[in-house]
Amino acid sequence: MAQDLMHYEQMTQLALRGVVRDAIRRVIREDGLPGAHHFYITFLTRHPGAEIDEALAKKYPEEITIVLEHQFWDLTANEDNFEVTLKFGGVPKYIKVPYTAITRFHDPSVGFALQFEPQREETPATISPLAQLQTAPAEAPKTKANGPEKSKKKPASKTKNPEDENSDSDDKVISLDSFRKK
Repeated sequence: MAQDLMHYEQMTQLALRGVVRDAIRRVIREDGLPGAHHFYITFLTRHPGAEIDEALAKKYPEEITIVLEHQFWDLTANEDNFEVTLKFGGVPKYIKVPYTAITRFHDPSVGFALQFEPQREETPATISPLAQLQTAPAEAPKTKANGPEKSKKKPASKTKNPEDENSDSDDKVISLDSFRKK
């Protein structure tokens, strides 16, 4: 097989992260989550460009799952990141999340989930995602069939854990492997 000089895996990851960005933009445009939709978003707390309260970063040194459901404020979706204020222990905390820091996105109301591999090489936060295609290799999202690791961290909200809901729902996890010829 020839070497992939087009970097299709990276382009696919970038496109799928665009789904997360577009979902957040729709929430902003519609002034809230439509119907029963809500999002569990897991991201790397120490990723370049991520901004999180230091106490939260100490409690969750690797990654944290936040929930956008009922109580969130000041949600903005930028080209390379999103920003939101959430309450943790009753105290509002500002969070800034680069889309490249996201490792999982789940909307349990419809059984939709995406899982991303962290970037192998860290790139400066100032480089745009398109420029990152030329510099940092990445892997395709993994599905449950490919064996993602289950997080032992609890969601930041008091809502149900999405992994508890996975056992009884018909999840729709998008994977590159489903499009490949065998």
